[in-house]
Amino acid sequence: MSVSALFPKDSNSKRLLMAFVVTTVFMVAEAVGGWLSGSLALLADAGHMLTDSAALFIALMAVNFSQRKPDSRHTFGYLRLTTLAAFVNAAALVLIVILILWEAVRRFFAPQEVMGVPMLIIAIAGLCANIFCFWILHRGEEEKNINVRAAALHVLGDLLGSVGAILAAIVILTTGWTPIDPILSVLVSALVLRSAWRLLKESFHELLEGAPQEIDIDKLRKDLCASIYEVRDVHHVHLWQVGDQRLMTLHVQVIPPQDNDELLQRIQHHLLHHYSIGHATIQMEYQRCSTPDCGIHQAANGEAHHHHHH
Repeated sequence: MSVSALFPKDSNSKRLLMAFVVTTVFMVAEAVGGWLSGSLALLADAGHMLTDSAALFIALMAVNFSQRKPDSRHTFGYLRLTTLAAFVNAAALVLIVILILWEAVRRFFAPQEVMGVPMLIIAIAGLCANIFCFWILHRGEEEKNINVRAAALHVLGDLLGSVGAILAAIVILTTGWTPIDPILSVLVSALVLRSAWRLLKESFHELLEGAPQEIDIDKLRKDLCASIYEVRDVHHVHLWQVGDQRLMTLHVQVIPPQDNDELLQRIQHHLLHHYSIGHATIQMEYQRCSTPDCGIHQAANGEAHHHHHH
């Protein structure tokens, strides 16, 4: 039975489940091993693995929730739940890092005995587990699933963590210098902190209904006016993201077209192809927009209206 036969192409959740089980098992092994051998670097790596299995769990949840159909109470389905979970996960990571750093500082002043051999064996096993998980997940990347990608990145970061633990074990076995253990645990923590901080920032931005980072709204407005002849003005633009779907509402002031629906389709087509916004709600207007709450640029519009009256 070949490996490719085990993984059909749409098998995001199967890949994730497998990686989740492997990671969780090895996380427990590393935690127990770190505790028994007295190695902080192993415990740091176990903490890192915990973040992996949390990331994998969130990704699993996301893949399963995105299959659920939206209903009248949750018109977006449950996609936002994954963002919330990512936020909680990132916050937990920051906490773990603080605990490990605290312990590292303590050990620096009171060095502790570390058993090199069990530490080395467990760290190498952890490294193998990470390589295996990364290989599984990386093959799922063609689908461009944001959650699978995030999980693969997590596991990649963890690879470095295991390498750190292995290095610490080798140094302890060859020179008997134990402070290398807390030193490398601090480096591993820095890796964890970096990925946690990014995750925290991105998920927070999304929870605040922020616009996707790679889209510049002002540029988008100018681009629409320049690319589509009938479009005179674009305002009242709102752009946000739910899960990996981009949503947009906007008002466009247009020259009255021959075919209203055809123009609407052209605008939607442009948004989809140039900005991958698949869900745009467009309000077309022939006159300048008269609603006072139009756009977030209230003052600018207000001044424009005054000029008309004089």
